[in-house]
Amino acid sequence: MKKLLKLSLLATLATTAISAQAEEKFITIGTGGQTGVYYVVGQSICQLVNRDTAKTQVKCNAPSTGGSVANLNSIAAKQMDMGIAQSDWQFHAYNGSSSFEGKKNDKLRAIFSIHPEPFTVMARTDAKIASFDDLKGKRVNVGDPGSGTRATMNVILNAKGWTDKEFKVASELKPSEMASVMCDNNLDAITYNVGHPNGALKEAAASCDAHLVPVTGEAIDKLVAENSYYAKATIPGGLYKGTDNPVESFGVYATLVTSTDVEADKVYAVVKAVFDNFDRFKRLHPAFENLKAEDMVKNALSAPLHEGAERYYKEKGWIK
Repeated sequence: MKKLLKLSLLATLATTAISAQAEEKFITIGTGGQTGVYYVVGQSICQLVNRDTAKTQVKCNAPSTGGSVANLNSIAAKQMDMGIAQSDWQFHAYNGSSSFEGKKNDKLRAIFSIHPEPFTVMARTDAKIASFDDLKGKRVNVGDPGSGTRATMNVILNAKGWTDKEFKVASELKPSEMASVMCDNNLDAITYNVGHPNGALKEAAASCDAHLVPVTGEAIDKLVAENSYYAKATIPGGLYKGTDNPVESFGVYATLVTSTDVEADKVYAVVKAVFDNFDRFKRLHPAFENLKAEDMVKNALSAPLHEGAERYYKEKGWIK
């Protein structure tokens, strides 16, 4: 009899464990290259979400991906629940414009914006590159295919009437690869749409004589004037060896997006985990230091808010 009771108890415990496991909800957040801020954003969000898994039953993971465009495509294909994307590519994916022409995603929804991301050019000092126009005829990393960097480079080239053929070499390296290739003198310049300070750029500046290059001029002014998701941006001086003074550029915001296919309770759990622990979140990377919660619910959001995010923001009184 005791053996039967023991077996019955074990069976009950096993059934309970399986039932609890079945109730767990999993979230996958697409990020970017492992040396970039997108990856840190995803890992930081998941760290906060997973602290409350016992209470919410929501588990989170944030793998490295190709970046903005890849994340938006994965969300549309239901391969990921959420993703981090530049504000311009959020706009284009929702509206079916630019490289998303014919691929409009009506289901795309915004969750919140994060840090500003200036389009950044770093060049070897011996390459004698003082402006974006000086990149002509040089060996340039134009960005990883599927990344926001590559897509923004295409926008700049189109605005200037250029193509990749203006460069002696137009490589498509991942952010984790570009510093070593430039410092081995196989590239003259690297590009990155990223929040600052950034690990890959710090590595490059520390490994060889290099400096940040301004991204300014008439074509850039026109891009900013005609597109609300762009803004002028200044990269502070002193963040990278070789660049003591501020450098002017333009940029977008990193944003967290999802789809109406993702249930509201999942999105609510993610938003609550971040903003209920906002001071902790801001300490996880220097790019988050000056974030303001009230701004994050409205800055650079081109798609409608997801209902799960909207519910939390109304509870906090941040939106009506």
